[in-house]
Amino acid sequence: MGESRKAFEADADVRTRTHIGGQALIEGIMMRGRYNWAVAVRTPDGDIYTEEHDLASGRKKNAWMYWPVIRGCTAFVESLALGYKALGISSEHAYDWDEEEDGEAEDGKKSGGMGGLMTISMIVGIILGIAIFVVLPAALSNLVLGEASMNSVAWNIFDGIVRVAIFILYIWLISLMKDIRRMFSYHGAEHKTIHCYEHGEQLEPGVAMRFPRLHVRCGTAFIIMVMLIAIFVYTVLGQPINALVDLTGVTEGPLRFVLIMITRIILLPIIAGVSYEVTVKWAGSHPDNKLVRVILWPGMQMQRLTTNPPDEGMIECAIAAMNIVLAREELEARKAARGEQGA
Repeated sequence: MGESRKAFEADADVRTRTHIGGQALIEGIMMRGRYNWAVAVRTPDGDIYTEEHDLASGRKKNAWMYWPVIRGCTAFVESLALGYKALGISSEHAYDWDEEEDGEAEDGKKSGGMGGLMTISMIVGIILGIAIFVVLPAALSNLVLGEASMNSVAWNIFDGIVRVAIFILYIWLISLMKDIRRMFSYHGAEHKTIHCYEHGEQLEPGVAMRFPRLHVRCGTAFIIMVMLIAIFVYTVLGQPINALVDLTGVTEGPLRFVLIMITRIILLPIIAGVSYEVTVKWAGSHPDNKLVRVILWPGMQMQRLTTNPPDEGMIECAIAAMNIVLAREELEARKAARGEQGA
């Protein structure tokens, strides 16, 4: 029995379906609940450093941001922001930073420098992401098939296949790096811990190790779904997009290529929102559905690259972060119960 099938069966057999999710970090894990998020990082001396932050909720003030499809874009932006903060925390505590002095000025300099480096890295990462996964596939499609207006359907299908292939190659290449391999093992620890909790088992490393390292509610499956839905959307809207660009009077050349790229980038939030509804809201709630298994199969297979078997120390970090989030969930539940009784 393949591990992807075990993951589907494990998810279909859960006792408590949770909204809690996580992210692998540098030598650690971030877990996010409804009210807070927590980071647990293995420090160089072998201890586990933990840090907790509240989640700012704008649901009541900006309810429209949580409508179907739009909520997918909201969740994506929020996840990027939290992931950025969590990576900054893990990078500060996972390594032995050389400090000539222990004064506040030196600490401030280190934190400020690290924050600036993370900001630059994020900006460069976004630019490279657009260049590699949006511009490069389109440029290769132009090279092989000519401009999109010549054969819109074939062009968009070829462009989508090239994008998926580049993504798989990219993940495989970075997985060869030692630090990334360890991060992918922490990703596996995150999934095993969530499986363990959802099945009502005691959160202990030895118990969590028994569960699959793949999970239906995974960011990897979401990214693959975005790419697949993008192929469909860009193919269906290929002719209308070309007609829209024609209105500018630009019929060919580099400027037309740039205009096509702009329309594709504008459509990305909508594609991400639809993908969120499919992978998180629908598939995550119906893991035993045969159609769900078919739709999520590519994303589950991709997790074989983005997750590695963890050791028990990694699962200890995942459990430490999970326990902080669960404690807050229980506290808020008790407050709500007291409020209802008072009413």
